[in-house]
Amino acid sequence: MERWTTSLWGLLLPAKPERGEAVSDLLRQCDDNTVIVGRQRVVVPNDFVMELLPAIHWQILASPLPVGPVLANEVRRHAAEQGYTFAGPVAVDLIPSCSDTTARFRIYSRITPAAKHP
Repeated sequence: MERWTTSLWGLLLPAKPERGEAVSDLLRQCDDNTVIVGRQRVVVPNDFVMELLPAIHWQILASPLPVGPVLANEVRRHAAEQGYTFAGPVAVDLIPSCSDTTARFRIYSRITPAAKHP
């Protein structure tokens, strides 16, 4: 009976879409760099830089789709699911690599507090 109901739910509910390698690495940056600041508060990086091979960076710039904001949205969604908080707004900047010897991409992250207005 359990096998039958599991199969039925599998047919009725759509499967979760697979995340790409870059999105998975961004989310891993959050999970690997958590800072516990209180009983109910876990802060994660909110400022990301994705270093891309120059050819890939050029292709993304030529695309009409705003990739940085879409990636930032994925980070915010993951943080909400995990109960993480941010010290400031989430940003994902895409920059070209200085050399062609790097992997397809490399991700750097840090916690950047929100700017205080006087």
